Amino acid sequence: MEIDSHERRLTTHAKAQEALSAPHHRSWIARLLPFLGPAFVASVAYVDPGNFATNIQAGAKYGYMLIWVIVVSNLMAMLIQTLSAKLGIATGRNLAEMCRERYPKPVVWAMWGISEVVAMATDLAEFLGAALGLNLLFGIPLLPAGLLTAVATFLILGLERYGVRPLEAVITAMVGVIAVSYLLETMLESPDWAQVGGAIAQPRFSGSESIVLAAGILGATVMPHVIYLHSALTQGRVIGRSPDEQRKLFRFELIDVILAMSIAGAINAAMLLMAASTFFRRGLHEVGSIEQAYQTLEPLLGSASSTIFGISLLAAGLSSSAVGTMAGQVVMQGFLHFHIPIVLRRLITMLPALIVIMLGLDPTRTLVLSQVVLSFGIPFALVPLIVFTKDARLMGVLVNHKITTVAITAVAALIIGLNFFLLGDVFFG
Repeated sequence: MEIDSHERRLTTHAKAQEALSAPHHRSWIARLLPFLGPAFVASVAYVDPGNFATNIQAGAKYGYMLIWVIVVSNLMAMLIQTLSAKLGIATGRNLAEMCRERYPKPVVWAMWGISEVVAMATDLAEFLGAALGLNLLFGIPLLPAGLLTAVATFLILGLERYGVRPLEAVITAMVGVIAVSYLLETMLESPDWAQVGGAIAQPRFSGSESIVLAAGILGATVMPHVIYLHSALTQGRVIGRSPDEQRKLFRFELIDVILAMSIAGAINAAMLLMAASTFFRRGLHEVGSIEQAYQTLEPLLGSASSTIFGISLLAAGLSSSAVGTMAGQVVMQGFLHFHIPIVLRRLITMLPALIVIMLGLDPTRTLVLSQVVLSFGIPFALVPLIVFTKDARLMGVLVNHKITTVAITAVAALIIGLNFFLLGDVFFG
Protein backbone atom coordinates (compact mmCIF):
# COMPACT_ATOMS: atom_id res chain seq x y z
CA MET A 1 0.00 0.00 0.00
CA GLU A 2 1.36 3.45 -0.94
CA ILE A 3 2.27 5.63 2.03
CA ASP A 4 0.83 9.12 2.04
CA SER A 5 3.66 11.64 1.77
CA HIS A 6 1.69 14.38 3.56
CA GLU A 7 1.21 12.12 6.60
CA ARG A 8 4.92 11.32 6.62
CA ARG A 9 5.79 15.02 6.54
CA LEU A 10 3.40 15.68 9.43
CA THR A 11 5.02 12.86 11.42
CA THR A 12 8.49 14.28 10.79
CA HIS A 13 7.41 17.77 11.82
CA ALA A 14 5.58 16.44 14.89
CA LYS A 15 8.70 14.64 16.10
CA ALA A 16 10.79 17.77 15.67
CA GLN A 17 8.11 19.89 17.37
CA GLU A 18 8.05 17.44 20.28
CA ALA A 19 11.85 17.57 20.53
CA LEU A 20 11.74 21.38 20.68
CA SER A 21 9.64 21.32 23.83
CA ALA A 22 11.25 18.15 25.24
CA PRO A 23 12.34 18.24 28.90
CA HIS A 24 16.03 18.87 29.51
CA HIS A 25 16.57 15.44 31.09
CA ARG A 26 16.44 13.92 27.58
CA SER A 27 19.89 13.48 26.11
CA TRP A 28 21.27 16.40 24.12
CA ILE A 29 21.83 14.22 21.04
CA ALA A 30 18.24 12.88 21.16
CA ARG A 31 16.92 16.45 21.19
CA LEU A 32 19.27 17.56 18.38
CA LEU A 33 18.71 14.73 15.86
CA PRO A 34 15.25 15.81 14.56
CA PHE A 35 16.73 19.18 13.56
CA LEU A 36 19.71 17.91 11.60
CA GLY A 37 19.28 17.84 7.83
CA PRO A 38 18.56 21.23 6.19
CA ALA A 39 22.18 22.40 6.35
CA PHE A 40 23.45 19.04 5.08
CA VAL A 41 21.19 19.39 2.03
CA ALA A 42 22.42 22.96 1.47
CA SER A 43 26.07 21.94 2.01
CA VAL A 44 25.97 19.74 -1.11
CA ALA A 45 26.21 22.90 -3.24
CA TYR A 46 29.55 23.65 -1.57
CA VAL A 47 31.12 20.41 -2.78
CA ASP A 48 29.70 20.26 -6.29
CA PRO A 49 31.80 19.53 -9.43
CA GLY A 50 32.58 23.24 -9.85
CA ASN A 51 34.58 23.02 -6.63
CA PHE A 52 36.52 20.05 -8.00
CA ALA A 53 37.69 22.15 -10.96
CA THR A 54 38.81 25.22 -8.99
CA ASN A 55 40.36 23.36 -6.05
CA ILE A 56 42.37 20.99 -8.26
CA GLN A 57 43.72 23.89 -10.32
CA ALA A 58 44.67 25.81 -7.16
CA GLY A 59 46.49 22.86 -5.58
CA ALA A 60 48.33 21.79 -8.73
CA LYS A 61 49.48 25.30 -9.64
CA TYR A 62 50.19 26.87 -6.23
CA GLY A 63 50.55 23.96 -3.82
CA TYR A 64 49.20 24.69 -0.34
CA MET A 65 49.36 28.48 -0.75
CA LEU A 66 45.63 29.09 -1.33
CA ILE A 67 44.34 26.75 1.38
CA TRP A 68 43.57 29.84 3.49
CA VAL A 69 41.09 30.98 0.82
CA ILE A 70 39.09 27.79 1.36
CA VAL A 71 39.11 28.32 5.14
CA VAL A 72 37.93 31.94 4.82
CA SER A 73 35.33 31.05 2.16
CA ASN A 74 33.93 28.33 4.40
CA LEU A 75 33.59 30.70 7.36
CA MET A 76 31.75 33.14 5.10
CA ALA A 77 29.46 30.37 3.88
CA MET A 78 28.66 29.37 7.47
CA LEU A 79 27.55 32.92 8.27
CA ILE A 80 25.44 33.22 5.10
CA GLN A 81 23.67 29.87 5.56
CA THR A 82 23.06 30.65 9.24
CA LEU A 83 21.23 33.86 8.31
CA SER A 84 19.24 32.07 5.61
CA ALA A 85 18.13 29.39 8.09
CA LYS A 86 17.30 32.09 10.64
CA LEU A 87 15.09 33.97 8.17
CA GLY A 88 12.96 30.88 7.60
CA ILE A 89 12.63 30.24 11.34
CA ALA A 90 11.75 33.83 12.28
CA THR A 91 9.31 34.66 9.48
CA GLY A 92 7.89 31.32 8.38
CA ARG A 93 8.68 32.40 4.81
CA ASN A 94 11.64 31.79 2.55
CA LEU A 95 13.88 34.41 0.98
CA ALA A 96 12.15 34.34 -2.42
CA GLU A 97 8.72 34.78 -0.78
CA MET A 98 10.02 37.71 1.27
CA CYS A 99 11.31 39.37 -1.91
CA ARG A 100 7.92 38.89 -3.58
CA GLU A 101 6.16 40.50 -0.60
CA ARG A 102 8.53 43.44 -0.13
CA TYR A 103 9.67 44.47 -3.62
CA PRO A 104 7.84 45.94 -6.66
CA LYS A 105 6.62 43.47 -9.29
CA PRO A 106 9.16 44.42 -12.00
CA VAL A 107 12.01 43.91 -9.51
CA VAL A 108 10.58 40.54 -8.46
CA TRP A 109 10.29 39.38 -12.08
CA ALA A 110 13.85 40.51 -12.79
CA MET A 111 15.15 38.69 -9.69
CA TRP A 112 13.28 35.56 -10.72
CA GLY A 113 14.75 35.71 -14.24
CA ILE A 114 18.28 36.06 -12.89
CA SER A 115 17.67 33.23 -10.44
CA GLU A 116 16.50 30.93 -13.25
CA VAL A 117 19.64 31.67 -15.31
CA VAL A 118 21.71 30.94 -12.20
CA ALA A 119 19.76 27.70 -11.65
CA MET A 120 20.60 26.59 -15.20
CA ALA A 121 24.29 27.43 -14.70
CA THR A 122 24.25 25.50 -11.44
CA ASP A 123 22.58 22.52 -13.03
CA LEU A 124 25.05 22.64 -15.92
CA ALA A 125 28.00 22.18 -13.55
CA GLU A 126 26.32 19.48 -11.49
CA PHE A 127 24.91 17.52 -14.42
CA LEU A 128 28.20 17.63 -16.30
CA GLY A 129 30.10 16.53 -13.19
CA ALA A 130 27.93 13.44 -12.68
CA ALA A 131 28.10 12.54 -16.38
CA LEU A 132 31.87 12.96 -16.29
CA GLY A 133 32.04 10.71 -13.22
CA LEU A 134 30.15 7.94 -15.06
CA ASN A 135 32.36 8.44 -18.09
CA LEU A 136 35.60 8.18 -16.13
CA LEU A 137 34.52 5.26 -13.95
CA PHE A 138 32.75 3.06 -16.51
CA GLY A 139 33.83 4.43 -19.89
CA ILE A 140 30.24 5.39 -20.78
CA PRO A 141 30.19 8.07 -23.51
CA LEU A 142 29.18 11.48 -22.16
CA LEU A 143 25.74 11.68 -23.84
CA PRO A 144 24.43 8.31 -22.50
CA ALA A 145 26.11 9.16 -19.17
CA GLY A 146 24.15 12.42 -19.14
CA LEU A 147 20.87 10.59 -19.74
CA LEU A 148 21.69 8.13 -16.94
CA THR A 149 22.40 11.10 -14.67
CA ALA A 150 18.92 12.46 -15.43
CA VAL A 151 17.30 9.13 -14.53
CA ALA A 152 19.31 8.86 -11.29
CA THR A 153 18.35 12.41 -10.29
CA PHE A 154 14.66 11.66 -10.84
CA LEU A 155 14.97 8.61 -8.58
CA ILE A 156 16.64 10.66 -5.83
CA LEU A 157 14.01 13.42 -6.05
CA GLY A 158 11.27 10.77 -6.03
CA LEU A 159 12.17 10.01 -2.42
CA GLU A 160 10.48 13.28 -1.41
CA ARG A 161 7.10 11.58 -1.78
CA TYR A 162 8.01 9.61 1.35
CA GLY A 163 8.76 12.76 3.35
CA VAL A 164 11.76 15.02 3.82
CA ARG A 165 13.83 12.68 6.00
CA PRO A 166 14.53 9.93 3.40
CA LEU A 167 15.66 12.56 0.88
CA GLU A 168 17.84 14.28 3.48
CA ALA A 169 19.29 10.91 4.52
CA VAL A 170 20.27 9.96 0.95
CA ILE A 171 21.84 13.37 0.25
CA THR A 172 23.69 13.31 3.59
CA ALA A 173 24.93 9.79 2.76
CA MET A 174 26.32 11.08 -0.55
CA VAL A 175 28.12 13.89 1.28
CA GLY A 176 29.55 11.13 3.48
CA VAL A 177 30.75 9.22 0.39
CA ILE A 178 32.58 12.34 -0.86
CA ALA A 179 34.09 12.94 2.59
CA VAL A 180 35.31 9.33 2.96
CA SER A 181 36.69 9.38 -0.60
CA TYR A 182 38.84 12.41 0.12
CA LEU A 183 39.90 11.06 3.50
CA LEU A 184 41.23 8.01 1.66
CA GLU A 185 42.89 10.19 -1.00
CA THR A 186 44.70 12.20 1.70
CA MET A 187 45.83 8.99 3.39
CA LEU A 188 47.27 7.69 0.09
CA GLU A 189 49.48 10.76 -0.26
CA SER A 190 49.88 12.51 3.09
CA PRO A 191 50.21 16.32 2.87
CA ASP A 192 53.00 18.26 4.56
CA TRP A 193 50.95 19.48 7.51
CA ALA A 194 53.60 22.00 8.63
CA GLN A 195 53.37 23.73 5.24
CA VAL A 196 49.58 23.58 5.37
CA GLY A 197 49.57 25.26 8.78
CA GLY A 198 52.00 27.90 7.54
CA ALA A 199 49.84 28.68 4.49
CA ILE A 200 46.78 29.18 6.72
CA ALA A 201 48.67 31.29 9.28
CA GLN A 202 50.24 33.56 6.62
CA PRO A 203 47.67 34.32 3.90
CA ARG A 204 49.23 35.52 0.65
CA PHE A 205 48.95 35.60 -3.13
CA SER A 206 51.54 35.12 -5.85
CA GLY A 207 50.67 37.33 -8.79
CA SER A 208 47.35 38.29 -10.36
CA GLU A 209 46.61 34.77 -11.57
CA SER A 210 46.48 33.48 -8.00
CA ILE A 211 43.98 36.25 -7.14
CA VAL A 212 41.81 35.19 -10.07
CA LEU A 213 41.94 31.58 -8.88
CA ALA A 214 41.08 32.67 -5.31
CA ALA A 215 38.06 34.54 -6.69
CA GLY A 216 37.11 31.37 -8.56
CA ILE A 217 37.33 29.31 -5.35
CA LEU A 218 35.11 31.84 -3.59
CA GLY A 219 32.67 31.94 -6.51
CA ALA A 220 32.43 28.14 -6.48
CA THR A 221 31.84 28.15 -2.72
CA VAL A 222 29.08 30.72 -2.14
CA MET A 223 26.06 29.58 -4.14
CA PRO A 224 23.01 31.86 -4.56
CA HIS A 225 20.49 29.05 -5.10
CA VAL A 226 21.12 27.44 -1.69
CA ILE A 227 20.73 30.81 0.05
CA TYR A 228 17.13 30.66 -1.20
CA LEU A 229 16.79 26.94 -0.52
CA HIS A 230 18.04 26.90 3.08
CA SER A 231 15.40 29.40 4.22
CA ALA A 232 12.74 27.21 2.57
CA LEU A 233 14.03 24.08 4.34
CA THR A 234 13.63 25.72 7.77
CA GLN A 235 10.53 27.87 7.23
CA GLY A 236 7.89 25.29 8.12
CA ARG A 237 9.92 22.40 9.48
CA VAL A 238 9.21 23.36 13.09
CA ILE A 239 7.29 26.38 14.37
CA GLY A 240 8.77 28.32 17.28
CA ARG A 241 5.58 29.44 19.05
CA SER A 242 7.32 31.68 21.58
CA PRO A 243 10.52 33.77 21.62
CA ASP A 244 12.18 31.10 23.80
CA GLU A 245 11.24 28.32 21.36
CA GLN A 246 12.52 30.39 18.43
CA ARG A 247 15.87 30.93 20.17
CA LYS A 248 16.12 27.22 20.99
CA LEU A 249 15.21 26.25 17.43
CA PHE A 250 17.82 28.64 16.05
CA ARG A 251 20.50 27.13 18.33
CA PHE A 252 19.70 23.66 16.97
CA GLU A 253 19.87 24.91 13.38
CA LEU A 254 23.14 26.70 14.13
CA ILE A 255 24.66 23.36 15.20
CA ASP A 256 23.30 21.82 11.98
CA VAL A 257 25.02 24.55 9.94
CA ILE A 258 28.34 24.27 11.80
CA LEU A 259 28.46 20.46 11.42
CA ALA A 260 27.43 20.38 7.75
CA MET A 261 29.56 23.31 6.61
CA SER A 262 32.59 22.05 8.54
CA ILE A 263 32.38 18.77 6.63
CA ALA A 264 31.96 20.64 3.32
CA GLY A 265 34.95 22.85 4.16
CA ALA A 266 37.07 19.83 5.04
CA ILE A 267 36.18 18.20 1.70
CA ASN A 268 37.15 21.33 -0.23
CA ALA A 269 40.42 21.55 1.70
CA ALA A 270 41.10 17.87 1.01
CA MET A 271 40.61 18.43 -2.74
CA LEU A 272 43.25 21.16 -2.74
CA LEU A 273 45.60 19.19 -0.46
CA MET A 274 45.33 16.12 -2.70
CA ALA A 275 46.22 18.17 -5.78
CA ALA A 276 49.07 19.94 -3.96
CA SER A 277 50.65 16.83 -2.43
CA THR A 278 50.22 14.72 -5.58
CA PHE A 279 50.63 17.07 -8.56
CA PHE A 280 52.40 20.22 -7.31
CA ARG A 281 54.95 18.22 -5.33
CA ARG A 282 55.92 16.35 -8.52
CA GLY A 283 56.10 19.46 -10.66
CA LEU A 284 52.83 18.72 -12.52
CA HIS A 285 51.62 22.32 -12.29
CA GLU A 286 49.50 22.24 -15.43
CA VAL A 287 47.01 19.60 -14.25
CA GLY A 288 43.98 21.83 -14.62
CA SER A 289 41.11 19.57 -15.65
CA ILE A 290 39.13 16.88 -13.87
CA GLU A 291 39.98 14.35 -16.61
CA GLN A 292 43.70 15.08 -16.25
CA ALA A 293 43.50 14.66 -12.50
CA TYR A 294 41.72 11.31 -12.86
CA GLN A 295 44.18 10.01 -15.48
CA THR A 296 47.26 11.25 -13.62
CA LEU A 297 46.32 9.86 -10.23
CA GLU A 298 46.50 6.20 -11.29
CA PRO A 299 50.16 6.10 -12.38
CA LEU A 300 51.16 8.20 -9.36
CA LEU A 301 49.16 6.54 -6.57
CA GLY A 302 47.65 3.37 -8.07
CA SER A 303 44.29 2.44 -9.58
CA ALA A 304 42.42 2.76 -6.27
CA SER A 305 43.12 6.49 -6.13
CA SER A 306 41.57 7.30 -9.50
CA THR A 307 38.54 5.08 -8.75
CA ILE A 308 37.97 6.83 -5.41
CA PHE A 309 38.25 10.19 -7.17
CA GLY A 310 35.68 9.14 -9.79
CA ILE A 311 33.24 7.89 -7.13
CA SER A 312 33.47 11.17 -5.23
CA LEU A 313 32.83 13.15 -8.44
CA LEU A 314 29.80 11.01 -9.29
CA ALA A 315 28.34 11.37 -5.77
CA ALA A 316 28.93 15.14 -5.86
CA GLY A 317 27.27 15.51 -9.26
CA LEU A 318 24.18 13.41 -8.47
CA SER A 319 23.51 14.90 -5.03
CA SER A 320 24.08 18.52 -6.07
CA SER A 321 21.94 18.04 -9.19
CA ALA A 322 19.02 16.90 -7.03
CA VAL A 323 19.53 19.83 -4.64
CA GLY A 324 19.74 22.27 -7.56
CA THR A 325 16.36 21.07 -8.86
CA MET A 326 14.84 21.49 -5.37
CA ALA A 327 16.22 25.04 -5.22
CA GLY A 328 14.73 25.85 -8.62
CA GLN A 329 11.28 24.81 -7.41
CA VAL A 330 11.66 27.01 -4.31
CA VAL A 331 12.73 30.02 -6.40
CA MET A 332 9.81 29.75 -8.85
CA GLN A 333 7.22 29.09 -6.14
CA GLY A 334 8.61 31.89 -3.96
CA PHE A 335 8.95 34.65 -6.56
CA LEU A 336 5.92 33.85 -8.73
CA HIS A 337 3.67 31.78 -6.44
CA PHE A 338 3.65 29.27 -9.27
CA HIS A 339 5.26 25.89 -9.82
CA ILE A 340 5.68 23.38 -12.60
CA PRO A 341 6.01 19.59 -12.27
CA ILE A 342 9.48 18.72 -11.02
CA VAL A 343 10.01 16.36 -13.98
CA LEU A 344 9.42 19.23 -16.43
CA ARG A 345 11.77 21.52 -14.49
CA ARG A 346 14.45 18.83 -14.51
CA LEU A 347 14.08 18.37 -18.27
CA ILE A 348 14.35 22.12 -18.93
CA THR A 349 17.37 22.75 -16.71
CA MET A 350 19.33 19.77 -18.02
CA LEU A 351 19.00 20.88 -21.67
CA PRO A 352 22.05 23.22 -21.58
CA ALA A 353 24.21 20.38 -20.22
CA LEU A 354 23.04 17.99 -22.95
CA ILE A 355 23.75 20.67 -25.59
CA VAL A 356 27.28 21.14 -24.19
CA ILE A 357 27.84 17.38 -24.35
CA MET A 358 26.47 17.09 -27.92
CA LEU A 359 28.65 20.00 -29.09
CA GLY A 360 31.72 18.28 -27.63
CA LEU A 361 32.76 21.29 -25.51
CA ASP A 362 35.46 20.85 -22.86
CA PRO A 363 33.61 19.78 -19.65
CA THR A 364 36.09 21.28 -17.18
CA ARG A 365 36.25 24.63 -19.00
CA THR A 366 32.45 24.68 -19.08
CA LEU A 367 32.35 23.95 -15.34
CA VAL A 368 34.63 26.91 -14.61
CA LEU A 369 32.59 29.25 -16.85
CA SER A 370 29.39 28.15 -15.11
CA GLN A 371 30.89 29.40 -11.83
CA VAL A 372 31.37 32.81 -13.48
CA VAL A 373 27.66 32.91 -14.39
CA LEU A 374 26.81 31.98 -10.80
CA SER A 375 28.68 35.05 -9.56
CA PHE A 376 26.05 37.28 -11.22
CA GLY A 377 23.36 35.85 -8.93
CA ILE A 378 25.13 36.29 -5.59
CA PRO A 379 24.24 39.97 -4.92
CA PHE A 380 20.55 39.36 -5.74
CA ALA A 381 20.30 36.75 -2.96
CA LEU A 382 22.80 38.10 -0.45
CA VAL A 383 21.79 41.77 -0.29
CA PRO A 384 18.05 41.08 0.39
CA LEU A 385 19.08 38.49 3.01
CA ILE A 386 21.07 41.17 4.89
CA VAL A 387 18.25 43.73 4.60
CA PHE A 388 15.63 41.31 5.96
CA THR A 389 17.64 39.75 8.79
CA LYS A 390 18.61 43.14 10.26
CA ASP A 391 14.96 44.27 10.39
CA ALA A 392 13.81 43.93 14.03
CA ARG A 393 10.10 44.22 13.13
CA LEU A 394 10.45 41.29 10.78
CA MET A 395 12.85 39.06 12.72
CA GLY A 396 11.76 39.67 16.32
CA VAL A 397 14.11 38.04 18.84
CA LEU A 398 16.23 36.60 16.02
CA VAL A 399 17.19 39.96 14.52
CA ASN A 400 20.88 40.28 13.67
CA HIS A 401 23.19 41.70 16.30
CA LYS A 402 24.91 44.86 15.04
CA ILE A 403 28.23 42.99 14.89
CA THR A 404 26.59 40.27 12.76
CA THR A 405 25.23 42.88 10.34
CA VAL A 406 28.64 44.55 10.05
CA ALA A 407 30.31 41.16 9.47
CA ILE A 408 27.83 39.96 6.82
CA THR A 409 27.96 43.36 5.05
CA ALA A 410 31.76 43.11 4.87
CA VAL A 411 31.44 39.54 3.59
CA ALA A 412 28.95 40.62 0.93
CA ALA A 413 31.19 43.50 -0.19
CA LEU A 414 34.19 41.16 -0.44
CA ILE A 415 32.30 38.45 -2.32
CA ILE A 416 30.73 40.89 -4.78
CA GLY A 417 34.04 42.72 -5.29
CA LEU A 418 36.01 39.54 -5.93
CA ASN A 419 33.38 38.19 -8.28
CA PHE A 420 33.39 41.37 -10.34
CA PHE A 421 37.18 41.14 -10.40
CA LEU A 422 36.84 37.59 -11.73
CA LEU A 423 34.30 38.67 -14.33
CA GLY A 424 36.54 41.53 -15.45
CA ASP A 425 39.48 39.17 -15.83
CA VAL A 426 37.45 36.63 -17.83
CA PHE A 427 35.93 39.16 -20.25
CA PHE A 428 38.56 41.92 -20.40
CA GLY A 429 41.77 40.30 -19.06
